[in-house]
Amino acid sequence: MHARLSSLPVRSPSAHRVLLATFLAMALPVCATAAIDDGVPPMQTPPTLGAHTMLNQSEGEGSSPAVTSAIHTQDSGSSLLVLVAGHADNSADPTDSYDNTWKRVGEPVTYNGYDGRFNARAFIAIGAHGGKRHTVQVLKAGSPNGEITIPFIEIAHAGKLQDVAQNYPTPGVTARAANKLTRAWQGMLGGSDTTSTLLSSGTVTTTGPATLVAVWLGEAYIYNMSAVPGDGFKVIDSYLHLPPNSGVQCAVAIKQVDKAGTYSVTWNDSPAQGAILWLFAFQAP
Repeated sequence: MHARLSSLPVRSPSAHRVLLATFLAMALPVCATAAIDDGVPPMQTPPTLGAHTMLNQSEGEGSSPAVTSAIHTQDSGSSLLVLVAGHADNSADPTDSYDNTWKRVGEPVTYNGYDGRFNARAFIAIGAHGGKRHTVQVLKAGSPNGEITIPFIEIAHAGKLQDVAQNYPTPGVTARAANKLTRAWQGMLGGSDTTSTLLSSGTVTTTGPATLVAVWLGEAYIYNMSAVPGDGFKVIDSYLHLPPNSGVQCAVAIKQVDKAGTYSVTWNDSPAQGAILWLFAFQAP
């Protein structure tokens, strides 16, 4: 046995190091290829609020087309949201300065108490083009000088509208009776209307991080009001103090969520009134 072992070639320590280096050089490319082939998707940037504005034209002082202020949107990768609220005979869809394709979300919602003369509509543009001095406009063929409100909101890094809820809550019978008595008493005392009501949106469900956009469109023929969202939503644009010739009251609020879940928002408005409510959930592609 010892004679056979001694007949084997003896390698020096430097030879062993050379063999080890050669083995590692051959093995490393295989390991690198395995890592590439694992197919782990890159981390997506969560959606977030981008640029935004709101156009308000009062009754009798409007113009056609109604054009928003210019904002600076992302060149690509954003979703855009536009609401159009005002005279129903101004029925044209919105267009914008970057020729995006706009899709209406649901059906127009008619305001209570105005004989069908006013409505509100929602539109989105997914995967929109954008850039500097980005505007949205609406042609007003029916009532060119009529009141109109147009919120224009960019949601950056949002490739889809994951969910949407639309409802039209109003104070209940008991609340309306109590509000009527309160207003009468305050009127006798010469005070202002301090009635209020809580109006809750429908729910939306997300599958991951999302930007939630809530829109409140009040219905009452009043000039000064408040609309305060709860549930962690923050107002970004509003038109709640109207001129004597009136306008379409509106408030827009957002909330960032970092995980899947079901969400809604409750608005506290004063004086008490009903409101057209929307809640949108935008996510990454």
